[in-house]
Amino acid sequence: MNVADLTGLPDGVPEHFHAQGIEELYPPQAEAVEAGITEGESVVASIPTASGKTFIAELAMLSSVARGGKALYIVPLRALASEKKEEFEEFEQYGVSIGVSTGNYESDGDWLASRDIIVATSEKVDSLVRNGAKWIDDLSCVVADEVHLVNDAHRGPTLEVTLAKLRRVNPDLQTVALSATVGNAGEMADWLDATLVDSTWRPIDLRKGVLYGQALHFDDGTQQELARGNEKETAALVRDTLEDGGSSLVFVNSRRHAEAAAKRLADVTKTHLTDDERRDLLDIADQIRDVSDTETSDDLATAIEKGAAFHHAGLASDHRSLVEDAFRDKLIKVISATPTLAAGVNTPSRRVIVRDWRRYDGDIGGMQPLDVLEVHQMFGRAGRPGLDPHGEAVLIAKSHDELQELFDQYVWADPEPVHSKLAAEPALRTHILATVASGFAGTEEELLDFLERTLYATQTDETGRLETVTQHVLDYLDRNGFLERDDRLRATGLGHRVSQLYLDPMSAAEIIDGLRDADGKPTALGLYHLVSRTPDMYQLYLRSGDRERYTEIAYEREPEFLGHMPSEFEDNAFEDWLSALKTARLLEDWASELDEDRITERYAIGPGDIRGKVETAQWLLNAAERLAAELQRDDAEGIPSATTTAVREARKRVEYGVEEELLDLAGVRNVGRKRARRLYEAGIESRADLREADKSVVLGALRGRKKTAENILENVGRQDPSLDDVEADAETAATSARATNDGGQQSLGDFE
Repeated sequence: MNVADLTGLPDGVPEHFHAQGIEELYPPQAEAVEAGITEGESVVASIPTASGKTFIAELAMLSSVARGGKALYIVPLRALASEKKEEFEEFEQYGVSIGVSTGNYESDGDWLASRDIIVATSEKVDSLVRNGAKWIDDLSCVVADEVHLVNDAHRGPTLEVTLAKLRRVNPDLQTVALSATVGNAGEMADWLDATLVDSTWRPIDLRKGVLYGQALHFDDGTQQELARGNEKETAALVRDTLEDGGSSLVFVNSRRHAEAAAKRLADVTKTHLTDDERRDLLDIADQIRDVSDTETSDDLATAIEKGAAFHHAGLASDHRSLVEDAFRDKLIKVISATPTLAAGVNTPSRRVIVRDWRRYDGDIGGMQPLDVLEVHQMFGRAGRPGLDPHGEAVLIAKSHDELQELFDQYVWADPEPVHSKLAAEPALRTHILATVASGFAGTEEELLDFLERTLYATQTDETGRLETVTQHVLDYLDRNGFLERDDRLRATGLGHRVSQLYLDPMSAAEIIDGLRDADGKPTALGLYHLVSRTPDMYQLYLRSGDRERYTEIAYEREPEFLGHMPSEFEDNAFEDWLSALKTARLLEDWASELDEDRITERYAIGPGDIRGKVETAQWLLNAAERLAAELQRDDAEGIPSATTTAVREARKRVEYGVEEELLDLAGVRNVGRKRARRLYEAGIESRADLREADKSVVLGALRGRKKTAENILENVGRQDPSLDDVEADAETAATSARATNDGGQQSLGDFE
């Protein structure tokens, strides 16, 4: 089928596709058109990576807009939302407006009502429904990207329930689900009342195989010799790819292995760089170091200078973006990554090397083989249409028996079916409360009827299982004051607030109990510990020696805790308490202005982990503040105003990463934690001081950076922010340098 034959799209769009070099549709795309994708029909497209899934989504959304409708594109990750928004913005020239929403869970997103295509994560869409976004009723098309992630215990239930709600609100909604090739795509299509497009077609060939010894064994029966001498298998495969002009992705099973592999592989890539590439990579390495002043950042920059990189969840988001962009630009020749890179952002390569096909599983206390679906997702990154003549995906065997095992287990195997994870109580706690609070169910019968629309209900053969778990959850919500039950189900005012705040009700119950337990003004550590022991905070693990250390801290600071500390003899409860304490201590260190590199070293984490904990703590402390206000209205005893003030201060301190005396300064746009400290040490202690301070002193405190200083003065409301002809006060500059002792490096919250 030719692009010129497409109908129902906005004027100019078919010609736009043609100008991009898209003349003929890929077979799966043509099949989707034949299934009615441009006519409002629902479709599940289960096809390999790089086989044109996004184009199918574009056809559905653009034709929906052309009919006067509104489209929603749901993604699993924030980073993917930004990437897709940039892709879709090319259609704005044809009168199609694009919006993206991934942040504040309390927002109703009213501004999105004016957009034709909206990109959002499933969590954000769920929160928009809870907060009554009116434009949800106007949706005519929804696209769910990576819909096989309903199989994920954490994200899956939200995606599943959100799709069920959207289809309930809009009975004629066109639903387009994009999936990797899975074992039960037909079941997914039945659930969504959609036509299935199931294909293994790829635009370029993908050869899958296993390296054993000196030979690459491929699924087509061919073999290729890999002369490597004493060279390690991964290094030999990367070198071989480079000699053929290609790039490599290497998947390993831990962050530590990703960093170590990049360091070793940099010795391979450095000899395959041109002078121009070396110059460009030096510039990228400088940008990497500017992101944070940690050892992780420096190690990454050092590898990048030689044409290699690592990628994992411990990196800051700016780190990951820089690495991904440089890899797509073919400057970085190899990335060693944890499997998180396999699903999400667009990072194809000539060769994918799955070095580690086992991963530690805490539930069984040992190494466990990866799922076939996950390995096939990694395989799917091999081969870039228009750039590579073919793609190769390679596993590494340590013995002849393992060679055959890997062929049987991964190369020739079909991916597993995906299964709903909705029936677990933690997932249902959140979604049952939200379903009642947002008006989707007013009785237990209506609630069960709604849940029957989920994938879980279509898959389960356990009669009564859903009803039993639902009753347990309703009992919990009733017991904690979030629901009222008689002949109808009603969310209380507190229940509505918890749903709008996007909290797990168990987190809300923990926070409420802690706030009621507060005697006077709680400390920042007490509040950080309170939110760190909720289910919504991923706690830091206790490592060797941590139990003894944090037990000592727990007893030293026991009066600060909000709630009863469990006994040491309650093993699991006490371990959880200490894990929360370790997490709270990280937040306290951050809010006490400890350097980022010291924090990453002390807690053995990456800069991205710090940002993740900080953002989660901000959200939970904001929720605590809102819950306190709700309780002051509804509770005769209320929450003391001193407690609410303490929560607000703790939230702001963790947001800016500063001591209390810097809160006013750190809140000025472009100031941040380190600049606030420099200004304070120069005698500028508040916004008012900053508006009136001697400009030479301001410039000295900000290390002579005129443009930065002018921006800050403008942001604080200075009448004349210009620093023309102003010289930095030398004494102030020297004092500032001694006070921060940071050698000019940056940290989270700094904006050089």
